[in-house]
Amino acid sequence: MKKSTRIFWIFSGLIIVSAFYRIIPGRPWGFAPQIAIALFSGSVVKDRKLSFLLPLGSMFLSDLLFQALNHFGITEMQGFYAGQWVNYLLFTGLTVLGWYINEKKAIQITIGALAGPVLYFFLSNSATWVAGGGYNRPKTWAGYVQCLEDGLPFFKGSLYATVLFSALFFGVYALWTRQRHTLAHT
Repeated sequence: MKKSTRIFWIFSGLIIVSAFYRIIPGRPWGFAPQIAIALFSGSVVKDRKLSFLLPLGSMFLSDLLFQALNHFGITEMQGFYAGQWVNYLLFTGLTVLGWYINEKKAIQITIGALAGPVLYFFLSNSATWVAGGGYNRPKTWAGYVQCLEDGLPFFKGSLYATVLFSALFFGVYALWTRQRHTLAHT
């Protein structure tokens, strides 16, 4: 099998598995692989235009699944809603952040895995507060702080998930590239 075909199937599998993981009922709030996928894709996929396909494809597929489940009354969670475009914009930004992570440097991966959820937390909650979403907190400093507090359960899960899945994705990728390099030189 050609290298490009193998990579296509690996990435397609990653999109599908991560999308289905995101819709698992009872999963801890925010505990999903999408931020790690955005960082990983930005770091590993050398064609910058293509680096957006992995995280946005994963988000879109899981949103389609959520929408279908909602339509059939299986979940209250909607896949597509008025402010959803903000998530896609934020995941695009997280992919760009991944461009600055060297996939061979553990310290950069760790900093990215910590910075990604922090950035997402502040930007997504700020957008929610400005748009009057969530619990429609007042447009005061206290209202903003309340909005951030509302997002803390999601942040905790997001932070843990991003660290775990980043270690998994970058670790498996490092082992895979090392094995390919070893096989090529034997």
